[in-house]
Amino acid sequence: MKAMILAAGRGERMRPLTDHCPKPLLEVGGVSLIGWHLRRLAAAGITEVVINHAWLGEQIESRLGDGADWGLRIEYSREATALETAGGIAQARPLLGEAPFLLLSGDIYCNYDLAGLLPVAAAMRADPDRLAHLVMVDNPPYHPGGDFALEGGQIAPDGEPRLCYANIAVCSPCLVDGVASGSVAKLGPIFARQGRAGRITGEYFAGTWLNVGTPADLDQARRLLLGH
Repeated sequence: MKAMILAAGRGERMRPLTDHCPKPLLEVGGVSLIGWHLRRLAAAGITEVVINHAWLGEQIESRLGDGADWGLRIEYSREATALETAGGIAQARPLLGEAPFLLLSGDIYCNYDLAGLLPVAAAMRADPDRLAHLVMVDNPPYHPGGDFALEGGQIAPDGEPRLCYANIAVCSPCLVDGVASGSVAKLGPIFARQGRAGRITGEYFAGTWLNVGTPADLDQARRLLLGH
């Protein structure tokens, strides 16, 4: 299974830290946010990684290189301006191939065991009607209404209670069949539409998870690493 890390965002809420540094390169415990992902991917045996970038993307390529430092092979999908989540996948699709892939946002910090998604990807290969599998977490304070409900292992866009999409998923590349390469498009509406069609599964994760969107979030991630 390949992995794609979404790293193209500008990080407006993280300014001024992101004025001269892309958000995925901000550090927690001396390791960049994206570096923690690369460590976890390598530990899970996932060695082929695609990273998209736009804002200050040359810094990402310079810092990470070809991935050899982690035992990985990294390829880059370059965007002149950020194409959002679905648009980024559509642009990178020639690098992703046709098999289900692991999708991660470059600005989350968590201890989710990515190896647990390997059998999910295998099951999706055997069931082409299944387009994605989402990891869901409790709603953070900034998003109290959540995104989707989980009902019997299925994503229920109109159900209750709602949980927050953790920005961790396994996706089939054909999920973005309707998105033209180079266009701007978000994944949320696609997840909702295909969830209503019964084509999106999900799971609940209760471990450490943080969307690092502001300087205060970055400080919290550093405290989580230190255990206090």
